Amino acid sequence: MTDLTHLTLKAARDGLEARSFSARELAQAHLAAMERHRALNAFITETPEQALRMAEAADARLARGEAGLLEGIPLAIKDLFCTKGILTTAASHILDGFIPPYESTVTRKLWEAGAVCLGKTNLDEFAMGSSNMTSYYGGVRNPWTRKSDNSDLVPGGSSGGSAAAVAARLCSGATGTDTGGSIRQPAAFCGIVGIKPTYGRCSRWGTVAFASSLDQAGPMARTVEDCALLLQAMSGYDPLDSTSADMEVPDWAGTLTGDVRGLRIGIPKEYAIPGMPAEIERVWREGADWLERQGAEIVEVSLPHTKYALPTYYIIAPAEASSNLARYDGMRYGLRVEGKNLVETYMKTRAAGFGAEVQRRIMIGTYVLSAGYYDAYYLKAQKVRRRIVEDFDAAFERCDALLTPTAPSAAFRAGEKMDDPVAMYLNDVFTVTVNLAGLPGLSVPVGLDASGLPLGLQVIGRAWDEATVFRVGKAIEDAAGFTTLPYGLEETA
Repeated sequence: MTDLTHLTLKAARDGLEARSFSARELAQAHLAAMERHRALNAFITETPEQALRMAEAADARLARGEAGLLEGIPLAIKDLFCTKGILTTAASHILDGFIPPYESTVTRKLWEAGAVCLGKTNLDEFAMGSSNMTSYYGGVRNPWTRKSDNSDLVPGGSSGGSAAAVAARLCSGATGTDTGGSIRQPAAFCGIVGIKPTYGRCSRWGTVAFASSLDQAGPMARTVEDCALLLQAMSGYDPLDSTSADMEVPDWAGTLTGDVRGLRIGIPKEYAIPGMPAEIERVWREGADWLERQGAEIVEVSLPHTKYALPTYYIIAPAEASSNLARYDGMRYGLRVEGKNLVETYMKTRAAGFGAEVQRRIMIGTYVLSAGYYDAYYLKAQKVRRRIVEDFDAAFERCDALLTPTAPSAAFRAGEKMDDPVAMYLNDVFTVTVNLAGLPGLSVPVGLDASGLPLGLQVIGRAWDEATVFRVGKAIEDAAGFTTLPYGLEETA
């Protein structure tokens, strides 16, 4: 029998319902894989005892015919979601020892659907990064390596621990959060599927905030169908979150066909950036050809304010971060470094508790919100954001979805670009526009570069139209036929 860890989420769900194996056996297989691959540093906290208890409860419900949507499915949770009774750190020293007395809405929905918690995955500190190298708990190693050498590669960020865990078959699926590409970029780097849904589709309550107008939870898995199932369980209105949309949650997986006949797919000309690697351009062109051969019409569209997206994002996101992170002062929870007085305690705690990248973004955000600079930077960035939204509105008058690259490169070596924040920020060049506009975006693996590393394509849809995004993504997935495993996993398949 195929190793249980190599089953897709849908296949594992079918096997559990057929009683081909138990939820406990499925959980044990993944816990063993986690132990074998600890060198990846994908998890901050493992919860094996809780996983087995939840699996046994799932087996009981399966026996009674009371299975939920994700009954018995072992998941990894990005350590940005508060989990009742389980250490939650946001990969930061400043949250040392914080064990929430409450559950985030997203994780509560997953447990209500019958899912099993394997543990909390590593990430860039407070989700600030594109490499997963800013974590207080150390960087995550991508399970992929180049054909030419075995140098450690980054898994992307900030949801790099979740992406690495899914790619290494340590879990059937995982949660991520996406503020500027933090689900889609690591999904591309690790050869998996990940979707950032429409802003407001998933509740943000109980999720540690980075930039509140941009943050959105989403799933990461090995297939488009698996992501559709996970997103269905995660989504829904939450009165505890004022930005949560009171909308019906569709049955995305049940209606997923991959039939793109008659759809118009837009290719934004501004995404053909100078210096784009030829391999990225090639897979982009191939993706458009695949869709055209399946009956879609390819049209060129323009998103003229794309060139302003990165500077706009890196004004708005740090501004919101500087406000959100003001609550971490050592007074109520987490790290406290005592000083001679209250102000010195604040200063010492925050200096010791926040890493360099978080401090950098707090400083940038505080600067752009300060008197004399608010109008020149923050207010202007908000006006440009409105223009970016209008660009997408105009484009969607001519097409049903957009196709772009997910990232401007494949995974790079651990430590590369760390001394150049601007080079690191450029990793998000194709993804930040989607967050600024609040749209759904899906990354699908489509092939390998010359070094044998995965490359992804991004499908962008209208607000609340995840159905079309999944439909186009499934068509690309079927055409690409991407089944390559990271080196070292082939013998367990």
